[in-house]
Amino acid sequence: MSTLASSDTTRPSATGRPRDHTRDLAILDATRSLLTEVGYEQLSIEAVAARSGAAKTTIYRRYRDKAALVTAAVEHRAPAKPPQPEGESLRENVHSLATWLARSISEQDVGLLGAMFTGMRTDARLAQEMRQILRRDQTAMTDGLVRHAPDQLTPGAAALFAEVAPAVIVHRIVVVGEPCDAAFLAHLVDDILMPLLRRT
Repeated sequence: MSTLASSDTTRPSATGRPRDHTRDLAILDATRSLLTEVGYEQLSIEAVAARSGAAKTTIYRRYRDKAALVTAAVEHRAPAKPPQPEGESLRENVHSLATWLARSISEQDVGLLGAMFTGMRTDARLAQEMRQILRRDQTAMTDGLVRHAPDQLTPGAAALFAEVAPAVIVHRIVVVGEPCDAAFLAHLVDDILMPLLRRT
């Protein structure tokens, strides 16, 4: 994910004053912590203002509503870019991508993700904003794999990877409560992903 919040501390705001990057970060950090603590429904701009030390008017100048604020806060917590295909086989490249994805998901705050997904079910604006980001990130995640071996992949392989791999990884971490170790990743790649993705 890329950062929504501006890091430009010199660009004038609408009132002609420089944008305060530290204030931006404080607002986004406060939003994430409160989202984890109280959930999306109970999160309020007033609470974010109190936690961050920013005025409500400052927050509203940056974000038009709670959905935009939460989207920016979640996106600002950006994982590393997915690896480019460098293996000698399709299996190696799928394994590399699955390993990166498992590590990225494992490093996320489960409480934060749970609050965000719950909010998406009740707030259409949040769902719309987050789905745009998720679709973009899914494309970025699988683009290298598809470009590297288009003739080896079944039609729709990118969508299959984006749907199946994260779901199995989240199930492993959250439901089963086990780490994504080498044995699990080998099972995910060899028994689930490769039969789905490889053209027969």
